[in-house]
Amino acid sequence: MGGGIRTGRIADMKPSIQRPWRIFLALALVLVVEAEPRPGFSQPAAGRRFAFPRDHGSHPEFALEWWYVTGHLYETNGLRHGFQATFFRRSTPRRTEAAAPATPTFGDDQLHLAHMAFLDGASGHFLHQERLNRDGWDAAASTNLLDVRNGNWSLRHGVGSAGDPGAGAVELRGGVRAEVAWTLSLSPAKPLVVFGTNGVSRKAAEPWASSHYLTFTRLAVTGTLTRDGRPRRVQGEAWMDHEFSSSQLGTGQVGWDWAGIQLNDGREIMAYRMRRADAATDPFSTLAWVDREGAVRHLGPASFRWEAEGRWRSPETGAEYPARVRLTVEDPVTGRPFTLQLIPIQAAQELTGGLGGIAYWEGACRVLDAEGREIGSAFMEMTGYAASLSGRL
Repeated sequence: MGGGIRTGRIADMKPSIQRPWRIFLALALVLVVEAEPRPGFSQPAAGRRFAFPRDHGSHPEFALEWWYVTGHLYETNGLRHGFQATFFRRSTPRRTEAAAPATPTFGDDQLHLAHMAFLDGASGHFLHQERLNRDGWDAAASTNLLDVRNGNWSLRHGVGSAGDPGAGAVELRGGVRAEVAWTLSLSPAKPLVVFGTNGVSRKAAEPWASSHYLTFTRLAVTGTLTRDGRPRRVQGEAWMDHEFSSSQLGTGQVGWDWAGIQLNDGREIMAYRMRRADAATDPFSTLAWVDREGAVRHLGPASFRWEAEGRWRSPETGAEYPARVRLTVEDPVTGRPFTLQLIPIQAAQELTGGLGGIAYWEGACRVLDAEGREIGSAFMEMTGYAASLSGRL
């Protein structure tokens, strides 16, 4: 679910791509979340046989798709930072025979969003930037392998062998305006995971509210972080989601809470709680354990508790988010209840809304056990608190 909402800022749109800008903006206001299937696009199908490296690439037969990378970086002096990079592809409505053809320079059938965020461990400042471009010379996504770009931001996977989903490191180039830049090499430390049942991750009772959900739950990170014109060597760990679908929300759902958790013992947890209008947890919410070897065990909402503790009120949007989260689930190794506390490294990690006007919270967290000992790291996403997502996009 991570990376599920993306908007673009007009300030980042180059003048050369704003023709016709009013139509472009109107299309951009319907970017991500769908509450019903879109005609003319594929739906996730059970039993799909994934083929790599092709399935790391773009799937334009589906209406929506994103590649989402989050992680924790450490400088040689131990200073800790959080980062996020999302590349998003959105199909516009299917062209009719009467529609005008695409221009030679820019395609009209795909929109590309990209979003970068950085939490500065020294100052506590949270920086973010968004871009929106049409398909063309300044933004594209390959259909053959992982190779997506938006301006000078890019995410590229080594070709490797066709049958190996983890072959080759991923190179990420990104940053936030002139304030911070990074070039990172992300090497899979564990096998690729496919979340869901028989290859399909359901989000609601409606069968079309689903996705194909591919994840590297643990990547070793090395590279360079540039701040104040000075490059610094960094290392750390990252999480990478790749989802493609044609709709995400079901009837009555207003938003979701999601977390990607990396435990120090080599295991991971992915959890999402789909929230309904009455604040109830939707029955299609899920928690998945990933063991040390990469095997996945899925659990329904009756098997875990996601509890908000305290509130943080955004001074910019007025939205109130949980200040921290307590997650309780049975540990499959010990068979005993296992309690995690997700503690934001900085409360102010809200994305305040760009072109689409949607605010949501997404940020780096520490993971503590019930006794307060730090046992891992996480990224958490909380949507629908500023306003319901139902009918918004």
